[in-house]
Amino acid sequence: MAILVAPLILLLAFLGAPVFTLIGGGSIFLFAGADIDSSAVIVEMLRLASLPALIAIPLFTFSGYLLAESKAPQRMLALAEALFGALPGGLAIVALFTTALFTAFTGASGVTIIALGGLLYPMLSKQGYPEKFCLGLLTTTGSLGLLFPPSLPIILYALVAKINIDKLFMAGLLPGALLLAALSAHAFFTARRSGVKHIPFSWGALGKAARAAAWEIPLPFLIIGGIYRGLFTASEAASVMAFYVLVTEVLIYKDLHITRDVPRVAVKSMLLVGAIFMVLGTALGFTNYLIDAQIPGKIFAWLHAYVSSKLVFLLLLNAFLLVINMIEIFSAIIIVVPIIVPVAAQYGIDPVHLGIIFLLNLEIGYMLPPLGLNLFLASSRFHRKLPTLYRAIGPFLLILLAMLALVTYLPGISLIGAK
Repeated sequence: MAILVAPLILLLAFLGAPVFTLIGGGSIFLFAGADIDSSAVIVEMLRLASLPALIAIPLFTFSGYLLAESKAPQRMLALAEALFGALPGGLAIVALFTTALFTAFTGASGVTIIALGGLLYPMLSKQGYPEKFCLGLLTTTGSLGLLFPPSLPIILYALVAKINIDKLFMAGLLPGALLLAALSAHAFFTARRSGVKHIPFSWGALGKAARAAAWEIPLPFLIIGGIYRGLFTASEAASVMAFYVLVTEVLIYKDLHITRDVPRVAVKSMLLVGAIFMVLGTALGFTNYLIDAQIPGKIFAWLHAYVSSKLVFLLLLNAFLLVINMIEIFSAIIIVVPIIVPVAAQYGIDPVHLGIIFLLNLEIGYMLPPLGLNLFLASSRFHRKLPTLYRAIGPFLLILLAMLALVTYLPGISLIGAK
């Protein structure tokens, strides 16, 4: 039966069947084959529904969509340009930091490329940056920020792996900052090689930009700083952010209308949340089967017979994760994480360290040829063919892979912030 059902599931996936139906149907079939009642598929939902941290997903998603629909991206960009534009490579560094912050709050690569890519590309081109560099930079920036709180993949990973969300938030700060620093150095040297002119610094422009974004400047300090200092948990931070963003964008800036725009944004954001919860619910049932069937133990036993070295295992794990995260992102978190966490534990890998490895692979998977989502989004947004983008992201991909190697084999980079 399994030989017949597996090709059927693959065929349905190819025809565009919803992911949750395939996972749920496969789970029911597997449990039935083991003579276990099909209710086992949704038992794990009871645990999930009782977790206080679950509310963070819809609240952070709603807040991110509110920011994306308002004029916040333009105000953030103007402020960053006024602050850093005078530095060599300043505008490119502005693009890196602005998009990283925006992706962290929206949790969506596509929103970043669509909302900020159209603003940044002509600005970078006008200042004299090479087209290849501009395309590579903006394709890469679509997934920067996934290591920073309150990134949605961090929350989802922590829920599935059953680890502390706040610890995972803290663990991602240093690797994320080092990655931004490495990319900024590349932007600096590219600007010098290309003879890019500086943007003259102006106190007037800085003051104007700061006044325009006065209510949005405190947001990252409030949310990230509040979590880091232990003032509130991730769930409480989500509530604070949703309330703050709603008041700021609707009542203070009046970018959004309370009765016309807010319900529309709420529906749009909850469609994403609903899709995630549907996949999460059915995938947790599938995970239950994997645990009952002792699949992680069998995988470890097979690996241990051929791979005794922790270093070699980490190399193979990264290669596997790059391929999986390139193909399907949220499903990869929900399905793959419960399998690899116990296997990695057998090799002595800290679950928080493993989380950062996984999330950095996720960032790279977004832009990895040939199926990375950022490549298709950038191709559509900037009207360039995919082979052009493959060449453009080369230097950026090498930097991210080098950072992945550092994070993988120097666990202290991740764990120092989680202590």
